[in-house]
Amino acid sequence: MKRAIVVDIEGTVGSISFVRSVLFPYAKRMLPDWIARHGQQPETRRWLDQVSDELRASGKPSDDDHVLSTLLRFVDEDRKHTALKALQGLLWEDGYRHGEYRAHIYPDAATKLRDWHADGHRLYVYSSGSVAAQRLFFEHTEQGNLLPLFSGFFDTEIGGKREPQSYERIRKRISDGQSTEAPLFCSDVLEELDAARAAQLETLLVDREMDYPSPRLDSHGHRRVTSFADCEVSLVHVGR
Repeated sequence: MKRAIVVDIEGTVGSISFVRSVLFPYAKRMLPDWIARHGQQPETRRWLDQVSDELRASGKPSDDDHVLSTLLRFVDEDRKHTALKALQGLLWEDGYRHGEYRAHIYPDAATKLRDWHADGHRLYVYSSGSVAAQRLFFEHTEQGNLLPLFSGFFDTEIGGKREPQSYERIRKRISDGQSTEAPLFCSDVLEELDAARAAQLETLLVDREMDYPSPRLDSHGHRRVTSFADCEVSLVHVGR
């Protein structure tokens, strides 16, 4: 039976180091110039105004200079703020389009995603990065354009990744009214998998040596693989 498979990006299909060593520094370096040049364009303005409104509500200065300093602080703190993620997505689009970098994806992940798609499984992404950033990532990977493999994308606008309600919303969104199998969620973060399991999703811990030199032998009861090459199709049909 065909089913829905939802994958995380960072540490799951792609390396953590690519995001943290390439994408984050690029966005931080380019953010001041981007706001200066594009700050009045509707899409950029939307997200700047969101941060400005939050600053104003907390009694802090809310002009663009303070918005910029707040966003740069969010970068340093690795905050999963929706406005920051959206703006990073806009900046990363420039980088991808101009060939500044290609998204890292593990070859085993690219192979498995292609196999799953060919077998008729529906593939989705749920990541803290914005939907725009997710689409760019898969369109511009070292393994080619993987964007056509996916049926949909979810970011933190649907909810936090450690909240069961987020996975309940995703499950409702991707239900085709036919499959009786629970969606499978693949991630490298145990707390995300715990939340997904609480929402009645199947779960798979991806525990890569490159990203996690010390294996997470306590997998919280989730199935564990060190590579998608170890993930046989039968894992997509496991019972609870």
